[in-house]
Amino acid sequence: MSSPLPEQSSSPPVFSFIGWHNSGKTTLVCKVLTHLKKRGYTVGIIKSTKERGILIDQPSTDTALYRAIGVDGIALSAPDQLIVQRRPPNMELRALAQWLFPEVDVVVAEGFKHSVDVPKIEVRRDPDSPLLRDRVSGVVAVATDLPLSEGLCFRLDQSREITAFIELHLGLRGKVDL
Repeated sequence: MSSPLPEQSSSPPVFSFIGWHNSGKTTLVCKVLTHLKKRGYTVGIIKSTKERGILIDQPSTDTALYRAIGVDGIALSAPDQLIVQRRPPNMELRALAQWLFPEVDVVVAEGFKHSVDVPKIEVRRDPDSPLLRDRVSGVVAVATDLPLSEGLCFRLDQSREITAFIELHLGLRGKVDL
């Protein structure tokens, strides 16, 4: 994505969840998004997919789940389309986040495992899949119920702790104390 983007004065922080297909990324992302919204943040979500011909907001789709949470902007990046839904209308992942959602406090991404300079949490369920943290840069933690002996790990049911970790890692200050 090398098209010129409008100049923006500041860029929201970006954090990504990565993992193999069916690892539980969307389930965990939805829980973290819910915690961030409850804490008073405006939030955008950017999801990467390899699927084509996607219809958004169909029952049980990821975009419908994000909309139900009440996120402030949704972008779905697919090989054949970029779908953007955002409140008031007004690339590399950071530039895309800045361009799409300059008004939000934080952008959460799902996918984009090869983006540089973006902290990532690997979501892992399959013990036979290789650890992505050994293959891509920027993985700061792993969320899994599998035994791991190295690095910062969270259980998949620790969405509140993961949210607090993201706040701390990005230097965010909670808008609402829970």
